[in-house]
Amino acid sequence: MTLPHPTADQISLPIVLAVLGDPTRLAIVRYLASKEGVPLNCSKFLDLASKTNLSYHLAKLREAGVTRAEVVGTSRLITLRRDDLDKRFPGLLDSVIAAAGEDKALPMVGTADSEIDA
Repeated sequence: MTLPHPTADQISLPIVLAVLGDPTRLAIVRYLASKEGVPLNCSKFLDLASKTNLSYHLAKLREAGVTRAEVVGTSRLITLRRDDLDKRFPGLLDSVIAAAGEDKALPMVGTADSEIDA
């Protein structure tokens, strides 16, 4: 099974900004950036929301072109599309992540003991 992703040229700045305007999605992106290049199992984010809600947020990030989700068996491995975003909007992702890193109001990811890294 392959999930649809926009091509790099289809990534739209207004859509990316709208998607990153949500605290849960911004927390997911901040955490993915901290684990740069390491595909993370979607269960890594279960301390943020219910499975249904988390599925919704991960889909929004994927559809906007912020993340890539690869289906492996019954798991989905999530990575940040940094290269594509940096080519389309140089400096945007770094600025957003830097600001998010200082925001104590954002939910924390990676605090549950039952998380599984891929």
